[in-house]
Amino acid sequence: MKATSCLIVAFSALALGVRPMPAAAALQSDSAKKTTQAPAPAKVDDKTLSDRIEAKLDADASLKKFDIDASVVNGVATLTGSVRTQAEKDRAARLAHVTGVTRVDNQVKLDKDAGKSVTQSVKDAAKTTGEKSKEAGKSAGETAKRGAETAGDKTAQAVSKSGEAITDAWITTKVHSSFVGEDSLKGSDINVDTNNHVVTLKGTVKSEAGRARAVAVAKNVEGVNRVVDNLTIAK
Repeated sequence: MKATSCLIVAFSALALGVRPMPAAAALQSDSAKKTTQAPAPAKVDDKTLSDRIEAKLDADASLKKFDIDASVVNGVATLTGSVRTQAEKDRAARLAHVTGVTRVDNQVKLDKDAGKSVTQSVKDAAKTTGEKSKEAGKSAGETAKRGAETAGDKTAQAVSKSGEAITDAWITTKVHSSFVGEDSLKGSDINVDTNNHVVTLKGTVKSEAGRARAVAVAKNVEGVNRVVDNLTIAK
């Protein structure tokens, strides 16, 4: 009965002009269709991507000395740490673009001391501090020396024979007192002003002789460097 059914189907197919496909060929066709459909690539997890990026950074000759961290969240890689130059920062970003990463957020900072060991950093800091201390000590020593020299000069010039300090006020007082008892200066009205050991005489005297005597007396006072004569003769 089964054989009779198969013959009927075959004759029907021939009558319609359709050539029946052998069963084995049909099976091979279905298998070929399944084979040509490539499986979708498996999605790489964020942790694996992070490990891949850090492995590339650690293997790079120009970046392995720096402390650069990589983390990936939802395919976005974030780089943190520090390098010395912009070129090194850009290189780190390029290496982070591994398959599976959609974007790189480069937060690496520039630091001229990046990559140095702790020992080297301490040595550099100590060297800098030492140089600054040496320079400061040198400057302080020179300043103290100049101060001592200046003080010595002033002391030598500012002490009278009697041991008194010679100041402008002291000179003014000394000139006034020296005028007392001078016969040629009796009845004179003389004003004495001293600035930086320069004495200026103003006012009136009775005669030309009195004028000359006032200037001479002022010049003889200890500590006076110069006398400016602005005296006039009273009429």
